[in-house]
Amino acid sequence: MSTLFDAAPGFDTPIAVLKHCHDRIRKQLATLDKLVNYLPDRGVDESVQQAAKAVLKYFIKAAPLHHQDEEVDLLPALRATVSGADAELLNELSKTIMQHHAQMDQQWKVLQVQLEALEDGSGYDLSPSDVDDFTTLYQAHMQIEETQIAPMALRVLSEAQMKQLGASMQARRGIT
Repeated sequence: MSTLFDAAPGFDTPIAVLKHCHDRIRKQLATLDKLVNYLPDRGVDESVQQAAKAVLKYFIKAAPLHHQDEEVDLLPALRATVSGADAELLNELSKTIMQHHAQMDQQWKVLQVQLEALEDGSGYDLSPSDVDDFTTLYQAHMQIEETQIAPMALRVLSEAQMKQLGASMQARRGIT
């Protein structure tokens, strides 16, 4: 039976949960793009306010948890496990990931102000260049994680490490 929404994977498959988060991020980035294209012709209406609210909710609540999953649990677990060429690659990728997180946080602060103004009707603009910069960085970031970090994790982390990663992610979200 097909459902309207794909069910989220369980925390017993933490790498799949991270990928599912990326899919949700992509949906929010697409909403930002739609807003940029919608606003010039139609202005702020209820649909814009609702879309802004949804994007705000995601990037204020869920995105920081996702970054913590990577910074606090996934990358340290990988560092503790890999050696040789994997360790060298992970070192470089970790630096890039951390830089991306810092850049995304700064870019988000700018977008957050614009989206809050759209949500409450006090503002009417969403900068196309700010949205493009944010989207471009997030896309590059997710590409690195999906093509290099996730495959490495699936290859080198033990079942026990995966279980711990999933348990930490679940606890971070207050899910019992």
